[in-house]
This record gives sequence, C-alpha cells and structure tokens, in this order.
Amino acid sequence: MNDPSPGRAPRRAPVFALLLAGAVSEFGNVLTFVAVPWFVLETTGSAARTGLTGGAVTLAVVAAGIFGGPIVDRLGFKRTSVLADLASGATVAAIPLLYHTVGLAYWQLLVLVFLGALLDAPGLTARQSMAPDLAQMAGIRTERVNSALQAIQQSALLLGPPAAGVLIAVLTTSNVLWLDAATFAVSAAAIASLVPALAGRSAGTSAGDRGSRRYLIELAEGLRFVRRDPVSSSTIPISVGLNFLIAPVLSVALPVLADRVYGGATSLGLMLGGYGGGALAGAVLFGLAGHRLPRRATFVVLLFVQALPLWALAAGVSLPVAVVALALMGFGVGPVNPLIYTAIQKRTPTELLGRVQGASGALAMAAVPPGMVLIGYALEVVGLRPTLIAVAACYLAVAAYALLNPALKEMDAPPRSHTQQHPPAPGHASDR
Repeated sequence: MNDPSPGRAPRRAPVFALLLAGAVSEFGNVLTFVAVPWFVLETTGSAARTGLTGGAVTLAVVAAGIFGGPIVDRLGFKRTSVLADLASGATVAAIPLLYHTVGLAYWQLLVLVFLGALLDAPGLTARQSMAPDLAQMAGIRTERVNSALQAIQQSALLLGPPAAGVLIAVLTTSNVLWLDAATFAVSAAAIASLVPALAGRSAGTSAGDRGSRRYLIELAEGLRFVRRDPVSSSTIPISVGLNFLIAPVLSVALPVLADRVYGGATSLGLMLGGYGGGALAGAVLFGLAGHRLPRRATFVVLLFVQALPLWALAAGVSLPVAVVALALMGFGVGPVNPLIYTAIQKRTPTELLGRVQGASGALAMAAVPPGMVLIGYALEVVGLRPTLIAVAACYLAVAAYALLNPALKEMDAPPRSHTQQHPPAPGHASDR
C-alpha cells in the first residue's frame, strides 16, 4: 500500500500486466456498450427494450459494487479478476452463440446482459485494488499506476466508440460480440500468468466463515469503515454528487445544447472530443507530477476547475469556446479518480479494500440514472440555460463543501499502519 522503498529490485512485469488487462478489458467494455444496444435494436426493433437493457447494466453494476465487495476481499484480487473476466466473457459469447443456434428470447438476452455487468464489476474493483501492491513491487508511485488506469479508461471512452462503430459495420454485430468475449479471455490470461500471488489476508476465508451470516458481517465491516474514515466518508459523497451532475450534462444536456445552439451532431462530437481529450491529458499529467502535489489542495482546485466551464456553456459562448471550456472541464475531471483512489488506498486496510472501493464506485454509479431523469425533466420544464446555471451552481456547492470540510485534511496524512488496526486472524490467507 505504500510508495516504493529502496533496497528492493523492482518487478515491473506484473504492473504492466495489470495495465494491459485494464486496457483490453476497457476496450471490451466499450464494445459491449456499443454492440449490445445495437444488437437489441437490430433484433427487436424496440427503442424501449434498448433503453431497458441499458438500465439493467446500470442496476447490475451498482448491485455488484455494493454487495460484491466482500466476495472480492474473500477470493483475493487476482483470483476475482481472473474469474470475473472468464465469467463475463462467457455471458457475452453466449449472446451470439444462442442467437445463431437455438434462438435467443429478449428476456434471455436481458439476463445475460445483467449477469455480464454483475460479474464484470468485481473484476474492475479487484484490478483497481491491486494497484498499490503492484506499484510498490515495480518501484512506481501509486499515483502513477492509478493515473495510468484512468488514462486507459479515458482513452477507451475517447477512441473506443468510433472503433466499435467501424467494427460493427465491417464485421457485423454478432462477430463484434465474439471479439468482445475474446478481450475478456486476454485480460484473464494476462493477470493469471503475469501477476504473482501477493501476501495479505482475506477476511473470512476459513470453512466456518463462508455462510451468509459471515458475508453480512464482512459487508457491514466495509460500510462501517467508510462511515468512520474521514477521507472515505467525505470523498464518496463528493463522488456521488459529481456523477449526479456530470454524467447527465454529457449525455443529456450537451446533445440538447448541440441541437438547439450549435446546429447538429458534429458540434456534439467536437464538444465530447474536447472533454475526452482534456480528461486524458489531466490523468496523464497527474500521473507524472501528482505525487509532488498536496492532495487536498489539488482535489479542491480540480473541483473548481470542473465547475467554472459550465458557466461559460450557460452564457451561450461560441462553439470553439465551448469546446475549450469542456476540454478544461475534462482536464479537471481526469485526475480526480486517481487522486481519490490513491488517498483511499493508502488509508484502507488491504482486507477491506475491495469492499471500500466497490462501494465507492457503486454509489457514484447509482447517482447517474436519477441525475439523468432530473436534468432531462428540467430541460423540458425550465429550459436549457436555467438548467445549466443550476448545474453550475450545484457544482460550485460541491466544490465549496470540499473546501470547507476539515476532514479532507486527512488526505495528506501519512498512510496508516493497517496491521495495527486489523490484526491478522489465524488461518486466513489470500492470493493478494
């Protein structure tokens, strides 16, 4: 969990394997994001069913993040990552397999999509949780590994959808789903073959502790840590608030802005490209220099950087200015997740890390659907400009909360001694 220490020969192959698995897995997730809704639309012709499929994915990710944490901690990070990739790949491969053989009813497709997202989320949590130990093993700062994972995600979001569209046009949707399933196998192979078993303790792996009662105890332990730790209990609500605001802006408000103000889909692509490019640049820059910066001050400044461009959009600026504003906003967004992950990882006992990071991601994701509904309704009732002003004001309120919250001073505190807080229990072992 700590930064690299002198005197140890670095082993960088495992951390490169983690980054490779992350890149392949993120690209596969983008293929799923594009190909599955298109497959539903092709095979059913129903926009409502396409939307329902997206809702099933969101529900599964939220449920897996909150309730899958104890499983991640119990199985260990490496084992969870490999098993999640293999299981997710099997669910994706089952879609074209069933469709071209015995047939695939819509409810069966919905179940497969739900299971795929449900199984994939613990794998993402597990890979993110490996970052501190593999960074230390490689002699690399934890901030850099977290930033690299974030940069990979941003690159996949920036380049993946156009690539997926081309692949669907060239290969057909079914073949793209086969390719998607193969990405999960590559990710699993990279982790299984190149990431070593890491020392640590998994909560509750003895035979007598595997029942539902022990599971609930482990789940409560993770949530209790989140509630009591000042950094986790402060940054998670901030993440929820940011996702509640930013995801609907990108997916609901910007299309309306492009249509009503800038004249079409080309302007939407330019604005989203500016945002994605800024986010990628921010993540990369934080990976290079983030360890030299005070975490709390950097975090607060980044929140204000994200908020200010929204006022420019609300003011009705020209398209080039809007693209620059969104690039600045993305630049503020890019480092936030690596910064939060690093701060939480340095304070969280290893045996609780899967639960804490899983709950953080799930709660943030859970804020997206109500945010989309609320902003969509606001756009219809009060209009575009008042909605953007309200979102910008709420963003400033979140930034002000971070500025005035004394608990966030703990972000700059030295890492805790986890072994003193949670002494190892006999008979517990892990592959981490």
